[in-house]
Amino acid sequence: MEFYGHIINGEEVPSLDGATMPDIDPYTQEQWATIALGSKADADRAVAAAREAFDHGPWPRMGFEKRQQLMHRLADLMEEHADELAMADTRDMAKPITQAHHDVTRSVLNVRFFADHARMSTTDGYPMDSGHHAYSRWEPVGVAVAISPWNFPLMLGTWKVMPALAWGNTVVWKPAEDTPVSATILARLAIEAGFPPGVLNVVHGYGPNSAGSALTENPDVDRITFTGESGTGKVISAVAARNLIPVSLELGGKGANIIFDDADIANAVHWAVEAIFRNAGQVCLAGSRLYVQSGIYDQFIERYKAAAEALTMGDPKDPATQFSPALASEEHFAKVSSYLGTDALGGGRVITGGVGDGWGVKPTIITGAPADARVVKEEIFGPVTVATRFETEAEALALANDTKYGLNAMVFTENLSRAHRVAAKLKAGTVWVNCFFIRDLRAPFGGVGESGVGREGGNFSREFFTEPKAVVMQISQGD
Repeated sequence: MEFYGHIINGEEVPSLDGATMPDIDPYTQEQWATIALGSKADADRAVAAAREAFDHGPWPRMGFEKRQQLMHRLADLMEEHADELAMADTRDMAKPITQAHHDVTRSVLNVRFFADHARMSTTDGYPMDSGHHAYSRWEPVGVAVAISPWNFPLMLGTWKVMPALAWGNTVVWKPAEDTPVSATILARLAIEAGFPPGVLNVVHGYGPNSAGSALTENPDVDRITFTGESGTGKVISAVAARNLIPVSLELGGKGANIIFDDADIANAVHWAVEAIFRNAGQVCLAGSRLYVQSGIYDQFIERYKAAAEALTMGDPKDPATQFSPALASEEHFAKVSSYLGTDALGGGRVITGGVGDGWGVKPTIITGAPADARVVKEEIFGPVTVATRFETEAEALALANDTKYGLNAMVFTENLSRAHRVAAKLKAGTVWVNCFFIRDLRAPFGGVGESGVGREGGNFSREFFTEPKAVVMQISQGD
């Protein structure tokens, strides 16, 4: 059984106290690896290594071109080890292997994009009167802590880590305790690629009273980026405020998926399935609230139900598997399955799906739930969607915006004016029209309300991971 340690200062090391934790495969419910269990002492030494590497090491001083070259070398190694990286996420959270390979491809794109974006980014010049000229510089901030979630372990980890590195910062990355392996593999590859010691550190452990809280409380940290549950985000924000550490928080969601009666039904059904059943619904962007206009409601639900029931379930390590029969952990299975009880349904009816074998919940569709039912209001984070009929555009907007979240929404219509009009009125950080999960890494990503604070991607990541500096020069002493 392989051991995965922390990566600190360019070396893979055990915890200072020798503590470990088991890594469980949710599909087999058996341990498949042993992981170093970090404490405050391990978190502190990782921050110290990152601080030393930033203050005195070559990384922030080597320039964009050299960092770009090293990051592309890392991306090359990731492609060479794609099978290993994909299998790590599959074994850690029962993600279907074909989806895990897709995540590796997206992760490689993250590395290459941010390496190139930083290298090619321009600055601002401000011509002034009276013989002066001003311009801006984008200086790295120092040590960035990245805390990534368990649902897309590698992809969301690289989304956070790579822009910080590209702009010359050093990083301490804490992956989720349920999905630690791909982060360790990536950090091993970074060492092989030639990253200097202390530039990319990985610390494993839990959140409260463990490595996670120690990282957010450390005054030598300059930025914190977190993706996860909204309540945890509030705690991190409060702790970081004590040291005036800026935070970027991408939190929960309860995405609305609006299907108008002029939609291409086949396309809408396809994306509605992807939006809630991909990754077993363990997606903050999941389209868990489905609103269908009355004119096509019955036809749509019939086809949607058939598509959900046609998904191939099986061993997530089998390339033919489309839907994993196991959720990421026993604890998460208990949470998701609790929403299928009478109290949470609030009078709604399960028309397909329900609890499966082991830690599994099958692709589940609920109809007839009132707007105040828990299944409508709360983030389930599983393969459970609630379908509701609506009559008018105004009603659809009112239903979609009736949530404390605001991460994303989807609109399906062939009416161009309606698409723009509805997208503008939805309270969400991202609106997809006639598609789902399509990303441009230059665009802002984040949410409103309890879906988070701040934006990342392209120049938005640059602004978070740098300190803009104004330089004003006298270029002429006048006449």
